[in-house]
Formats: sequence, C-alpha cells, structure tokens
Amino acid sequence: MPLLELTGIESHYGHVQALSGVSLHVDEGEIVTLLGANGAGKSTTLRNVSGLVAPSSGQIRFNGASIERASAEKIVRMGIAHVPEGRRIFPGLTVRENIMIGSTPRGHVARRTLEAEVDEMFAIFPDLKRLSGALGWSLSGGQQQMLAVARGLMSKPKLLLLDEPSLGLAPIIVQQLFATIRAIRERGTTVLLVEQNANMALSVADRGYVLSTGRVIVEGTPGTLLNNEEVRAAYLGGGHAHAPAT
Repeated sequence: MPLLELTGIESHYGHVQALSGVSLHVDEGEIVTLLGANGAGKSTTLRNVSGLVAPSSGQIRFNGASIERASAEKIVRMGIAHVPEGRRIFPGLTVRENIMIGSTPRGHVARRTLEAEVDEMFAIFPDLKRLSGALGWSLSGGQQQMLAVARGLMSKPKLLLLDEPSLGLAPIIVQQLFATIRAIRERGTTVLLVEQNANMALSVADRGYVLSTGRVIVEGTPGTLLNNEEVRAAYLGGGHAHAPAT
C-alpha cells in the first residue's frame, strides 16, 4: 500500500480549475518529484495533500486513511509536514526558537526531549548551529530555506512536502540543499518534492511525475523522464521562469 495515494483529484480556485483528475502515489521511503511549467498545478497538488486547499472531488489516502476532507491541523498531526514556497519563517524569532515552533503539532514535548531534537537538526544543518541565537530576518536565503526545512522536520513527519526549495538560491547552496534532502530520506522521512530545477530534482528522486495544465502527462524514473521529449517540451514552455507557481 502506498504511503500517499491521490486518485482523480480535481481542484478549483473559484471558477478556475487547477487540477484535472490528478492521480499519483508515493511509496514509503521514496523521494518523488513533481515537475512542470509554472501554472501546471504542482503547488496546488501539495496544498491539496496538506489540507490548505480542499479538492473539489477525488480521493487522497495517507497511510490507508482518507484525508481529502481533513483539516490542515489534523493532517500535520497524522504525519505530513508542508514546507511552502517562500520559507515563511518567523523573522523576529531566533533560529532555535523557529525550529522549536515546528514541534507544536505534537502537543506538549518535554523540554529535554525538545533540546535533544533541536541538536539533531543542528547535526543535519551545521550552518544553523552557529546561528542558533541569530534572528530569522538576518539569515541568507539559503539559511532561511534550511531553517524552514528543519522546522518542518520537528513535527516528526512520515511525509515531507517541499515546495520549490531551491527558488532564488545560488548553485552552491542548491547543491547543499539537495544533499540534505537525500540525508532526510536516509533518516526515514519520505519526500514529495515540487521543483523547477528538473535536473537537480531528478538527481535525488526515485520517480517523477510531469504535470501540464493540471494533468499528469507522464511519469517514470529519472532516466526515463530526462530522455522524454514531453519533459523537455514542458521546460521549453517556461519551466524555468521564477513567477509564483500554482
């Protein structure tokens, strides 16, 4: 049984249809990537999974349970963490405080346990350790992205949703970030990744889906997708533009 399974998902923003019959699955222990041009429906797919947007129809199953009508809060408690595009850290809180806030969906956690878990995050993100007392606003874009991922991991998710983590980052930082995504999977967290940088996404993914105008047009292994003309066409159609995705 897949950890996550979407079947025939339709989704709308008002009268605009964003997803048209999207079906996909993510098995436990995988990194799966969603590729496609801006407006293809990648971010909307993540929002449907995390409960930020309710699908108009279709079914979403997580760990065998239907979640398409569950609240975002319940979905987090069930084990799905969503790191949205734009990072959205708390600028007036320190790095350590931002990380700790990520444990909130789990309810009360003993202080000693929390401190140990923050230290675990510092082991995964060494840059953040030396900045633990710095305020969020003072961090670089790459450091803020690492902080957003660390905060997401503090809810102890079974599935981590990452939306455009490399957006606006320098190439060397992108390399570090994707090495970290590999490490997160090795620690036992399954990852569903939305990413405009197709080559980087496919370098870490086990499988990928390509979306176009709200539909899955092709799926397969990284090797299959890198050699697929439809994938190239999707990117020639504006897949590397940096406008906000839908």
